[in-house]
Amino acid sequence: MKITILAVGKIKEKYLKEGIAEYAKRLGRYCKLEIIEVRDEKTPDHISETQGMLIKLKESERLLRYVHDSDYVIALAIDGTALDSVGLSKKIENLGISGSSHLVFVIGGSLGLSEQVLMRADYKLSFSNLTFPHQLMRMILLEQVYRGYRIMNHEPYHK
Repeated sequence: MKITILAVGKIKEKYLKEGIAEYAKRLGRYCKLEIIEVRDEKTPDHISETQGMLIKLKESERLLRYVHDSDYVIALAIDGTALDSVGLSKKIENLGISGSSHLVFVIGGSLGLSEQVLMRADYKLSFSNLTFPHQLMRMILLEQVYRGYRIMNHEPYHK
């Protein structure tokens, strides 16, 4: 299976780059992993709702360029379905069994994802009601996908 992490913005912090690289390396034995970053828009501190929608629209256009009709798209959204680690593992496994060969996880920028991306998504996944920085979310997602593969393969992993 191929898994793509499609995310707005670049990772600047060294510790996040190192963590992401570590989980990407670990995942290499289970799937083909690709991480695609699209440019984020500058977001001033005090913006109107209209300005926010325009920023999300520009970012979503960049994201959707990388999504194909045959991809199974999972958008990370606070109002999505919350799964535990076993549930996410089963979701990934069942998608593979049902013939989905390419999963695309989409992480929005600081303002989240546009309606266009959310409408294209086949599934909306929530990690928490809490808000996480989108850069940190990338590492959390990779860790959970790795944990999911360990669970799928009945391999030990810390709890």
